[in-house]
Amino acid sequence: MSKMKSKSGATKRFKKTANGFKHKQSFTSHILTKKSPKRKRQLRGTKLVAKSDVASIKRMIAN
Repeated sequence: MSKMKSKSGATKRFKKTANGFKHKQSFTSHILTKKSPKRKRQLRGTKLVAKSDVASIKRMIAN
């Protein structure tokens, strides 16, 4: 039987860390004029994936 392939989109979006998986915050790429400076500032940087989603991400990234 062939190897299970990882989802290439998931491998680009999520990185494994000691505490879980980190990802880039969404809603930051376009239509920024209507978003307040406070909202844009809080969307910067990376966040950790919610615990409820970790199992599905592990399944997508598993080689």
